[in-house]
Amino acid sequence: MAMSAEEIETLIRAALPDAEVTITDLAGDGDHYSAHVVSAAFAGKPRVIQHKLVYEALGGRMGGVLHALQLTTAVPN
Repeated sequence: MAMSAEEIETLIRAALPDAEVTITDLAGDGDHYSAHVVSAAFAGKPRVIQHKLVYEALGGRMGGVLHALQLTTAVPN
């Protein structure tokens, strides 16, 4: 069973309440998404830690119900 874009966004916002989240279904199959996440929580953290925070928000769903997620992160301007 695949995850919806709304489910992914909800999980990320639960962990990072200030986040601006944009989810795109890359293949139209509900299995391959891109996510652009902007959060002040990323300030001063290397990109690998930023991505880790997002993956932790997904609660172990990567590689299971969520097959692929192309991730970009940023700090608000």
